[in-house]
Amino acid sequence: MIPLLLSTASAFCGFYVGGADAELYNDATLVVMMRDQSKTVLSMQNSYQGPPEDFALVVPVPTVLKEDDVRTLPADVFKRIDTLSAPRLVEYWERDPCQTYEYEMVKRSGRPQMVPSAVADASAAERGVTIEAKFSVAEYDILILSAKDSSGLESWLREQRYNIPEGASASLRPYVQAGTKFFVAKVDPKRVRFERDRAVLSPLRVAYDSKEFSLPVRLGLLNSQGEQDLLVHILGKNQRYEVANYANVQIPTNLRVTDAVKGDFPNFYEALFRNTTADARNAVVTEYAWQSGSCDPCPGPTLDGNDIATLGGDLLGDMNPMSWTLTRLHYRYGANGLDEDLVFKAAEPIIGGRGMPDAEGRFQEKPQKSSTNQFQGRYAILHRWDGPVKCDNPQRGTWGGPTGSGAAQTRGAGDSMAKRDVKRVDLSRVLLDEIPGVKPKPASSGGSLIPEIGQ
Repeated sequence: MIPLLLSTASAFCGFYVGGADAELYNDATLVVMMRDQSKTVLSMQNSYQGPPEDFALVVPVPTVLKEDDVRTLPADVFKRIDTLSAPRLVEYWERDPCQTYEYEMVKRSGRPQMVPSAVADASAAERGVTIEAKFSVAEYDILILSAKDSSGLESWLREQRYNIPEGASASLRPYVQAGTKFFVAKVDPKRVRFERDRAVLSPLRVAYDSKEFSLPVRLGLLNSQGEQDLLVHILGKNQRYEVANYANVQIPTNLRVTDAVKGDFPNFYEALFRNTTADARNAVVTEYAWQSGSCDPCPGPTLDGNDIATLGGDLLGDMNPMSWTLTRLHYRYGANGLDEDLVFKAAEPIIGGRGMPDAEGRFQEKPQKSSTNQFQGRYAILHRWDGPVKCDNPQRGTWGGPTGSGAAQTRGAGDSMAKRDVKRVDLSRVLLDEIPGVKPKPASSGGSLIPEIGQ
């Protein structure tokens, strides 16, 4: 499968703090939120670069969390959910007009675990900081804090030998004033697993009740190294979500592309994303909305009951993947692009990026409202039948895979958290359908996506 590797994926819904003048920054974060009524289960996978000594992450939470509300997760569930929801490239071959074909689908399976540990105490009363709860999970020593003022909280963290990013007190202030609690997960270096001298931190899951459905991302700007990508996956009970306090746009889908895209799909999608957001400043892009137990076509396995349980279904009492709609939201922003935390709202079902090409090799379905959610970013390479036609009444426009199985060849977008060098792609040279701001040039049979300098 061709991986989709975005230019940056370094947003986080809290901020990192570290000791000994460590230069810390959040390299990448993948967030999955499961929501039913007022209950939220937030799962975070963080790719951290830096020494584990005196490292911690700080996340605002609406209530005091108990030990049963926090657990670690296996990392593979994040890979599956990212693969399932990421934009995809497919290929269709026109079948022999003198034969008929049947279509088929695919599936898969997985499961979680959790580990206890120990935590050290610290006196915080003189700084107006209260330790509401303390426990440990795997390599993390957990504190749940409340504070009377943000400067007191910042001072206490500094006294605990954390290297707080500049501007932390001002960023913490609105949360403290709102009575928000703070989930502090400090890493014990002795319990960290390393790969090639790099600390590998376990994904964390926290659960809480709150009427407002939001994600505290403003603190992540403290660690920002510039432009950031935030990918939020929401599992809602038969419900799609959008943001309530920013503009929403949907990624253009069901676009035909030239064969050249097969060689560099990641850079093609990066160019398409930039084109989509060019005239929609600070907009959040919907890239996927579909039942989590199905897909068409599938770039990999769908989520199963064990995955749903891992991500929060065990707490919410429903582990049926067909009960949960998976929404993927993508927001790219700079230092001045995030005035408020993301607040989510229920949204009407939509469809788009489905269906087979017609006899003329075009996709007729456009994104639209529906009674069910079946929306995906899908881009297609089409191959016309070029063999002999040996029948009196050929039926043109039957599409499928190259072997006659009827299954489209799907290339999933892959690892959205990895970094890549973004190359300049001329969309007009590889798109066969028009989109806002881009008119396709006459189609060619191949060639590079990357234009020569000056073109």
